[in-house]
Amino acid sequence: MSAGQVQRTPVIIDTDPGVDDVVGILLALASPEIQILGYVVTFGNTDQEACYKNIFKLYQAVSRHLEQHPKDRDRFPNFDPVNKPFVVKGASSPWNTDKHTAEYFHGRDGLGDITQRHPDLNVDGIESLASHPYLRISNEGHTAEVLAALRALPPRSLTYVVLGPLTSVQLLNHHHSAEFHNLVGRIICMGGALDVPGNTSPVAEFNTFADPEALRALTVGTKDAPRLPIERFLLLPLDVTTPHELSFPLYKKLVDPAFDSTKAPSKPEDKTPIQHFTSSFLERPREIMRSFGKDAMELHDPVAVWCAIANPPVADEIKGQVPQLHPEWVAVQRKFQVECKGEYTRGMLVVDRRDDQSAYAPGENRAHVQAELERLHVAHGVFESSAFPAQVEIEDPDKAQTDNLGGESVAVLTHTPGPATLVRLLLSRIWGVETI
Repeated sequence: MSAGQVQRTPVIIDTDPGVDDVVGILLALASPEIQILGYVVTFGNTDQEACYKNIFKLYQAVSRHLEQHPKDRDRFPNFDPVNKPFVVKGASSPWNTDKHTAEYFHGRDGLGDITQRHPDLNVDGIESLASHPYLRISNEGHTAEVLAALRALPPRSLTYVVLGPLTSVQLLNHHHSAEFHNLVGRIICMGGALDVPGNTSPVAEFNTFADPEALRALTVGTKDAPRLPIERFLLLPLDVTTPHELSFPLYKKLVDPAFDSTKAPSKPEDKTPIQHFTSSFLERPREIMRSFGKDAMELHDPVAVWCAIANPPVADEIKGQVPQLHPEWVAVQRKFQVECKGEYTRGMLVVDRRDDQSAYAPGENRAHVQAELERLHVAHGVFESSAFPAQVEIEDPDKAQTDNLGGESVAVLTHTPGPATLVRLLLSRIWGVETI
């Protein structure tokens, strides 16, 4: 490595490419701090086949952009015809439960139904492709590809970023836990909801709803494989990702003045290919978000990619402690159980609020609690709680001990440098828009 050259973090992205996944991947392509080694494509926002095609749609859009605007090539350091990342199919269905997708938001094709709305963005004949100018198409199993990448690197140097259900990671952990634990540097996963409502059900975030069994196995362990080490697994729940959002009026002002989802669909004329691509797949989500009373896109998956960019693995992580992060990023240990079978609570992260001082009591207004504690000059941490342990008479104390609702400690991200910082990063790196 020459003097002044920045060490790049090798990254594998495990994704179910929907709207915010693609924004996150675009950020990854435009980030010199990392090197994308591959994509593991799973089910989730839609079925696996549609998700798989979306990787190629994304690469087609960037390729068209660089053909028309070659001066922008330096802006996408991970779009490299020499060092091609692999693209491989991972899990196509959950670990041990029935299958659900998020087509209600992302559309049948995962990208706001651009297949019908914008046929100029379609890709055909992927199955027959022998090669691709920017991707290495793999017919191997995803576990073989991931392990080959890990074996070729120094131990604990690779970051594995999960933007969808955790099924593919659970398959890796189930069959190759010892080697996987020894070689992987950090696993960053967007998923779950602890002290906020869910986005798929009242209590569940989509990725954990889609495969709660996988998250439970990875955080608790099974008879066949131990849990992921806490010092190398970082969970990013809705609690920390939801405040990060891109205002659609701001996008229209700074990126695409012609963007208007309520009128004519995006036209490629007088736009860069990346502007046309992003405006096309953002049209339908804007309509849906407006129906929810918000004119903005929540940046859940881009936060996970940003976290990987800003926080490379640390070789000497302290065993049993949260991962060591950049000072502007904060993680804490939380305990919860993953509800897998509930009629109404599938995918819920169940926190024992009677005995967890980091949790809020159900129904509490968190802003009100914090304001009251500050008014009374009561010291408080990242979270505050007005819940107290309730002494409940039980018939079988031994069973109660084994049914510990507290769960195992998991490292959970609670703070980032802030939503405005992420939005500036996205605008600059993806669209080349510099803001103050």
